[in-house]
Amino acid sequence: MAWWWQLLISIGVALLLIWLALLIALLVAKPDKAQLKEALRLLPDLLRLLRRLASDPTLPRGVRIRLGLLLVYLAVPFDLIPDFIPILGYADDAIIVTAVLRSTVRRAGLDAVRRHWPGTDDGFAALSRLTGLNR
Repeated sequence: MAWWWQLLISIGVALLLIWLALLIALLVAKPDKAQLKEALRLLPDLLRLLRRLASDPTLPRGVRIRLGLLLVYLAVPFDLIPDFIPILGYADDAIIVTAVLRSTVRRAGLDAVRRHWPGTDDGFAALSRLTGLNR
């Protein structure tokens, strides 16, 4: 078997294992409906926040690349877990967004996220609560 076939098979198996691990994590951490509804209300402001952060030249390049990849992931019509699966279909997006935002806060600081937040103070408080940014 050619080396590139082995590489493709290895990558495919690795992606499958990562997908299964994420699926198991989502099943274990299953968010409650109240948190999911609150997160969906914040979605328009959150998308504007991500776009603003990704285009901010003062942020580190790695953070901007990560945010850009997140925006591409959110724009792509297929997901790790299809959206037609109740609760878990949207939860994978929420978990990935939360992980990227936490990573952004660790690297760029909470002030950068606050400075670019387009919504209300209550919306930012809800975002902080949902993502654990205020810890």
